Amino acid sequence: MFDSLADKLQATLEDVRGRGTLTEADINAAMREIRLALLEADVNFKVVKSFTGAVKERALGADIIGQLNPGQQVVKIVSDELTGLMGRDASELSFASSPPTIVLMAGLQGSGKTTATAKLARYLREHGSSVAVAACDVYRPAAVDQLVKLGGQAGVDVYEQGTDRTPVQIAKWAADRARREGKDVLIVDTSGRLHVDQELMAELVEIRKAIDPRDILLVVDAMTGQDAVNVAEQFGDAVDFDGVVMSKLDGDARGGAALSVKAITGKPILFASTGEKLDQFERFHPDRMSQRILGMGDVMTLIEKAESIHDEEQAAELERKLRKSEFGLDDFLDQMRQIRRLGPLQSLLGMLPGVGKELRGVKVDEKEFDRIQAIILSMTPQERRHPELIKGSRRLRIAQGSGTNVHAVKQLIKQFEQMRKVMRQVAQGKMPDLGALMRQAR
Repeated sequence: MFDSLADKLQATLEDVRGRGTLTEADINAAMREIRLALLEADVNFKVVKSFTGAVKERALGADIIGQLNPGQQVVKIVSDELTGLMGRDASELSFASSPPTIVLMAGLQGSGKTTATAKLARYLREHGSSVAVAACDVYRPAAVDQLVKLGGQAGVDVYEQGTDRTPVQIAKWAADRARREGKDVLIVDTSGRLHVDQELMAELVEIRKAIDPRDILLVVDAMTGQDAVNVAEQFGDAVDFDGVVMSKLDGDARGGAALSVKAITGKPILFASTGEKLDQFERFHPDRMSQRILGMGDVMTLIEKAESIHDEEQAAELERKLRKSEFGLDDFLDQMRQIRRLGPLQSLLGMLPGVGKELRGVKVDEKEFDRIQAIILSMTPQERRHPELIKGSRRLRIAQGSGTNVHAVKQLIKQFEQMRKVMRQVAQGKMPDLGALMRQAR
């Protein structure tokens, strides 16, 4: 996401950083480059004008003209203004004092609304809420079946009455059922259209009157750029929504929608969908997104992802095994699976400060994980505990069982032994001889 915009902004700011002193002409030139980059990213032109004007005013008023090493200060100004453009502080759902909290999901057909409903349900369930979703999209073919399937994958209850009743009737019935069953949150998936029309808005107004939702969230497709902002404006005129869920932010999005929607509508982005899987859904943090765009990484999100899968007992047992030299391929496989739970490696690389741009072009073959897993699972329990036993005919048997070759099996065991040696030395408080290990790997 934002790849093209990020490259251009980072290149411009790198040039600013590289200058010993800055003149007003230097700042004007940088603002021209930033303005072009934002316009090419499909950011609303009024937003671009306001943004560059604010950055220029702060830069010229910061008494940095002619000073030594002013580049860092300009970068900070751009980062601050970019964060402010997207809302500055992360916004949250407004939970009702008396449950259930009813969340009404709105959006155009094709925006990813039903999937976003299931993702939000899973997210809230993972954070301790008892959640149900209501299937009120009775017009799109198979919409109810889709929500039933996704709701099951998300581990939440799905309230549905097929397509014979009206959306208003289903919504009222679902709200009553959620109260009876003591649900903390009810998320209502509504019908969409191919474009904004009076019928769609009238239906949303009727549902809102019938169930009095605590929050109305508009799902907008990041891939549609300025069109997404225009849709948000039209929805805002008819239905006073509370916040935005940005879908498909992982796609080839130029960034215009995410950078414009708050400034144009005044409504914050609450959540962002960052992949196709249900767990690829997160709260939207303007400051962290600004840091990602400017190549500063997003360490906080990476830490939160790691903490979400951290198990203290498992960590203590892992440390004990390392110290006792009992770390085997089963343990390695468990660690590998935990890393995969953090999300696609390509997206994790972008969260590392200073390396996102350099490694963005690196293609991470996720299938390599599957090949490694197949090799390990083709071993006997004894072989996984003692990989030094794997030689000759054992390698051939494992290669045939995993659909790979003898060389792949041999290479995996060699790399595992090197990794185990490093981990054992680190666990014992020693500094590993990385140079020797690199020579062995050749």
